[in-house]
Amino acid sequence: MKILDKYLLKSFLVTFATVFVILFFIFVLQVVWLFISELAGKDLDFIMILKFLLFKMPSIIPLVLPLSVVLASIMTFGSLAENYEFAAMKSSGISLQRSMRTLIYFITILSVVAFIFANNVIPYAEYKFINFRRNIAQVKPAMAIAEGQFSQVGTYNIKVEKKSGDNGRYLSGVTIHKLSNTGAGSNTVIKAKKGELISSENSNILKLVLKDGNYYEDIIPKKFEDRNKVPFAKSEFKTYVINIDLSKLNSANLDEEQITNTNTMLTVGELRFTLDSLQKNYNKDMVSIAENINQRSSMNTSGYTTNSNFPKLNTANVLNNFSYSDKSQILRVANSNVDATNFSLESSRFELGDKQKNINLHWIALYDKYVIAFACLLMFFIGAPLGAIIRKGGLGLPIVFAILIFIIFHFINTFGKKVAQQDELSPFLGCWMSSFVLAPLAIILTKRATDDKGFTINLDWLIAPFNRFFAADKEPELAVETIATKTNVAVKEENKIKYKAEPKKDAVSTDWVEIEIYLKKYHTFSLFAFVGYLALLILAFTAVLEGSALLVLVAVISCLFYFTIYKSQTILLLIGKQTDNQPDLSIIIVLLGAFPFYPLFYFYNGAYLKEIKNTKG
Repeated sequence: MKILDKYLLKSFLVTFATVFVILFFIFVLQVVWLFISELAGKDLDFIMILKFLLFKMPSIIPLVLPLSVVLASIMTFGSLAENYEFAAMKSSGISLQRSMRTLIYFITILSVVAFIFANNVIPYAEYKFINFRRNIAQVKPAMAIAEGQFSQVGTYNIKVEKKSGDNGRYLSGVTIHKLSNTGAGSNTVIKAKKGELISSENSNILKLVLKDGNYYEDIIPKKFEDRNKVPFAKSEFKTYVINIDLSKLNSANLDEEQITNTNTMLTVGELRFTLDSLQKNYNKDMVSIAENINQRSSMNTSGYTTNSNFPKLNTANVLNNFSYSDKSQILRVANSNVDATNFSLESSRFELGDKQKNINLHWIALYDKYVIAFACLLMFFIGAPLGAIIRKGGLGLPIVFAILIFIIFHFINTFGKKVAQQDELSPFLGCWMSSFVLAPLAIILTKRATDDKGFTINLDWLIAPFNRFFAADKEPELAVETIATKTNVAVKEENKIKYKAEPKKDAVSTDWVEIEIYLKKYHTFSLFAFVGYLALLILAFTAVLEGSALLVLVAVISCLFYFTIYKSQTILLLIGKQTDNQPDLSIIIVLLGAFPFYPLFYFYNGAYLKEIKNTKG
């Protein structure tokens, strides 16, 4: 390995390791915050909490790894370009592609490792996490009683409004449904204002002491006709003690593993085997339902036509072959059959829909293992050329670009999987949508960086129809601009004669007529962009929840949204040229971060224009 390759690899590895550790720690804190209600005040020792976090940590890797790759790539190559090290390489005949070669090998190896990790480690950790979380609730019964919902402990369903004290032993607003031994539901309801859980490590009995409550019990009469009277017993109590046998719960082993059917727990081979079984069962159910409906709805008339003892039926109107009473009976039976068939079809549709969603979830889990591997390569080919283009290292601008790119990737990925899960898009397209959207950006950035060019967007083909549409409105403005231009030329010639030392100062001061025209245009386009942002924000979530029918409308609004942003930012650049005060935000930054950060850009541009107007005064 040459000295240059070692230097580039070392620079990237140091940056990547540092960024990965920092981001991983941030996401771990997010996990702790997410599950703090399950961990805090539950009398869990340090080893159990550590196991809880260790089993959850591997599922964070798919989020941390792509973000770390893109951020480390931008920082490394941005620092090299900022310190003119790339200029030295190019002067020595080393191209950008040659400098990236060693890192491409490393990222390829990292992608393979990421796939192996996603295929083996993450499913095993998810398997251990779900079972460990379930077993904690068994060993610590107080954890199984959650606030605001019914939780089953032994033969009781318990709901509490609030828990307090050590290990949540003091309860407020207690509602208990006692399960019957026959399995026919709950015939006893107990309500109490306060309660207390009393337990001992040496005892298998959990004592629940209730205070100030009522006891309700439905009484089932022996005679069936007396059941319409709905008799029940009611009593009040100051103190009521319930002893719950925890012998079965306390025999649970924290290492016992019973839940094994979650799609996130399976490897690629297991997912393919499960998908094959699920698809076969789905097809078998489809055939069974079709045959059942066909048998219900078909009528066999062969006996009437082949048997000579039966008269020939009037096929034009079958009901004319029967008497009035028979007609009424036939219509009632037909109506009942239609209702039964519709009910069967509706329930079958829901059943098949749930099975199809389950199949889609397994396909999504399968494709996700490949997406995380490809995401590493994709983020590198976006981050490395982007860093060479922006020529900025450190933790400033690279973090902005990295977060914007990752948010776009994560938002599209989540959106695609959500739609695919609802069976409104194929799981393949749903999982790979983010990669398909960002892959052209990676190709364009790599080509521009290799050719040592910046990145600009040419939307003349999109703007031309709008320019022709608004051509009539532009004629008065063009006349004003022509007058202003001639005035500028005359002033400049005069200034060249009178003030050769300062030829530009007075000339710039005469451009405020043109700037006012630009300001009116900017406010129009920016207002439309802001309205489009609000509409897009609402419709985007509506499209996810309601279906794909609104996706076309979202796409149209998105095009108009980005078009108005492009026009408004272009006008800002023209204003900057006229005032020799260019805006800090480039068009590419605003376009990349327009959704969801456009309000920030909108108010930032407003402050910039306010500064421009102050220079006029």
